[in-house]
Amino acid sequence: MRVTGLLAAVLVLLAGAGSADGQPSALRLQKVLSGLDAPVYVTAPRSEPGRLYVVERGGTVRVVERGRLRRTPFLDISAQVRAGGEQGLLGLAFAPDYATSRLLVVDYTDRDGNSRIVRYRSDGVRAVPDSARRLLLVRQPYPNHNGGMVAYGRDGKLYVGFGDGGSAGDPENRAQSMRTLLGKIVRLDPARPGARPLIVALGLRNPWRFSFDRANGDLYIGDVGQDAIEEVDHVAWPWNGLLNFGWDVYEGRSSFEPKPLGPGRLVQPVAQYSHARGCSITGGYVYRGTAVPSARGRYFYGDYCSGTIWSLTIAGAGARQVRREPISLEGLSSFGEDAAGELYAVSADSGTLFRLAS
Repeated sequence: MRVTGLLAAVLVLLAGAGSADGQPSALRLQKVLSGLDAPVYVTAPRSEPGRLYVVERGGTVRVVERGRLRRTPFLDISAQVRAGGEQGLLGLAFAPDYATSRLLVVDYTDRDGNSRIVRYRSDGVRAVPDSARRLLLVRQPYPNHNGGMVAYGRDGKLYVGFGDGGSAGDPENRAQSMRTLLGKIVRLDPARPGARPLIVALGLRNPWRFSFDRANGDLYIGDVGQDAIEEVDHVAWPWNGLLNFGWDVYEGRSSFEPKPLGPGRLVQPVAQYSHARGCSITGGYVYRGTAVPSARGRYFYGDYCSGTIWSLTIAGAGARQVRREPISLEGLSSFGEDAAGELYAVSADSGTLFRLAS
């Protein structure tokens, strides 16, 4: 996520607008609650219908039950977190067997500015502080491009996304180098703390939100661009071998720096947009809920700066029916899913949580 300042957030409903493919859309963003402190993610274990967990950048995880905010945080590690700009508590993932294991993982920037992936166990009400177990520590050379997404794949393994380390233009060529975890997606087995992470993808600038389609396991990535292009990447599950998303040889589908590409199969974006339409992509989810039947099977993503929200479908190796939706959210910091696959969005600027509705 590229943070350009905390602006006053506005929910914009473009009533009566049609989609780019000519099909009318009746989508809207329904306000769930406000008063959150810089929310940057929202999620829920599938075993807990009616409950949401909202990640606040300052270092807390808040629980929303039936539209009401629980007073006591589920997790508070604010004393351990360096927050501000692109740093902070950035990611949360519940283990697939959370109902019985009570295990969860968080991704945050520590007081030294480095990325920590830490596993906790909850008592069903709150995360137990003494249960913390570090899974991974990655040193960050700059305060931006921290990545921050953690998600479990269809194989039950944990996937972690890291940006290229920051600054601009990947000055130390980290994204294409296999000697660092920066600019990568890595796979971990949380049941084996201390096990070496496996690099499964490289060539990423700052994957600000990736997700796995709960219906088929496909991977979708929103990768933040440099000065010109924001991109959406898609890989069908399962994939074989190492993936390379191209940065910084490419920005989107365009050449960025003339140099050799690193290892792995090159994967080019299925969709992209220029900075005439925004400046920092926020990757999302394929909608698999039931509240909005017309949206089922569409991947939703947006832009933090412009607030624009798009959706698309995948057919074969490419995107189809790419359309700008008639909804917009300024300060769009993240999308998220609840237990049933309903889609949510949060604005870090306004501290507000919304739900996709029709």
